Amino acid sequence: MKYREILYAVSDKVALITLNRPAKLNAWTRRMAEEIQDAMMTAGDDDSVNVIVLTGAGRGFCAGADMKLLTDIQGGEEAAEQRAPDDIPKPRPQNVRPDYQHKYSYFPAIPKPIICAINGPVAGIGFVLTLFCDMRIAAADAKFTSAFVKRGLIVEYGGAWLLPRITGVANAMDILLSGRVFDGEEAQRLGVVSQVLPSDGFLDSALDIAREMANHNSPRSMRVVKNQVWESLFEDLDSSLNLAFEEMGSSIKSEDFKEGVAHFMEKRAPHFSGK
Repeated sequence: MKYREILYAVSDKVALITLNRPAKLNAWTRRMAEEIQDAMMTAGDDDSVNVIVLTGAGRGFCAGADMKLLTDIQGGEEAAEQRAPDDIPKPRPQNVRPDYQHKYSYFPAIPKPIICAINGPVAGIGFVLTLFCDMRIAAADAKFTSAFVKRGLIVEYGGAWLLPRITGVANAMDILLSGRVFDGEEAQRLGVVSQVLPSDGFLDSALDIAREMANHNSPRSMRVVKNQVWESLFEDLDSSLNLAFEEMGSSIKSEDFKEGVAHFMEKRAPHFSGK
């Protein structure tokens, strides 16, 4: 797929996906949604990629849906968001739970960590998109808003399911019902993001975190741990324990476990195979 509204680059085992409509604060479009999905699938299938970073070009992450898309919907024109499910590309692999086969909910099915580097303003669908990422890092001066109640809309694409699980019910209600704007520092206090970094050199700092993970952690372990955490949202404790017992047995037999012990004992950098 030829990308027109995103950028895609791979370096040092990290795939960088950049929303690239900076003149419009990377406002969300049908084309952008399709390009992001293609890029995520490409990175997921690429053996040279261990970690994925999603960010925005220019001074913003994503200002929400492009206003033309909203006016088209208001005018009764069919939008990509309202296409029949069969018209929406399905994530690979196909053997994932149905929850991961909807628009934007496919992120958990990508078998690699996805870090969202929130470099600036984020609203609406852009905000929901960040919630599907495995880790969220924000610039100190980034601005957040759900914005839906300001447009006469409701929370879309699973945001009302995800946010309470990330921040707790009280904070989620505050964010979603008020539609207020808050910065990166408050986003960390609310639990929306796990880290806040200085705005100067923000992307380089976020990429340093990704590179550390990509080059020093077992790709196999990260893949399994990501799956454990996402699956736990649908499981009881007994099921989670059984999965952990099963996966630990497989881990002990893996090449990455042997390498994990060897590089520690030999005091050298790891050379994980991901197997």
